[in-house]
Amino acid sequence: MQPRFADASEAGANGPTPPEPQGYRMGEYRAPTPATLEGAEVIDVTEAERLWRDKGAAFVDVLPRAPRPKDLPAGTVWRPKPRDDIPGSLWLVDTGYGALPPAMEAYFEAGLEEATGGDRSRPVVLYCQRDCWMSWNAGKRAVALGYTGIRWFPGGTDAWGEAGLPLERAEPQNRPDE
Repeated sequence: MQPRFADASEAGANGPTPPEPQGYRMGEYRAPTPATLEGAEVIDVTEAERLWRDKGAAFVDVLPRAPRPKDLPAGTVWRPKPRDDIPGSLWLVDTGYGALPPAMEAYFEAGLEEATGGDRSRPVVLYCQRDCWMSWNAGKRAVALGYTGIRWFPGGTDAWGEAGLPLERAEPQNRPDE
């Protein structure tokens, strides 16, 4: 099946490292990602760890998580899937999809504003998991919003954990629909 992009002419070939598309990835988010992200610096786990230890960047996770169903009967126990995250990260769930409703766009913008203290040049590390387009889309979106210090960490928590670095149980920033 061919990957879907906002601009289908940029879909490229199915390969281990696809070319960078012009538009956002619109589906099949768990797949190999490009090696580049225009307007952002692509970093590996060594650089991510250095930034984390030096407190040289804000860390923002964009991994999706299903919201609590609105029609659950009273008293029903809801147990969302747990997430172990890079300590100190801000988790902005569902902000890596190719198209976001206006409320989720505003949630992402407000989260970046909080993470950077309003300084659009402050380094921000965006990530989720390996082979996940969510962080690539979020990085592209942050660059489009005028953030100049974007670091994309495509290895995400997979590479972080494999490197023996600490992870901690996380809860996401409250979504606008919760």
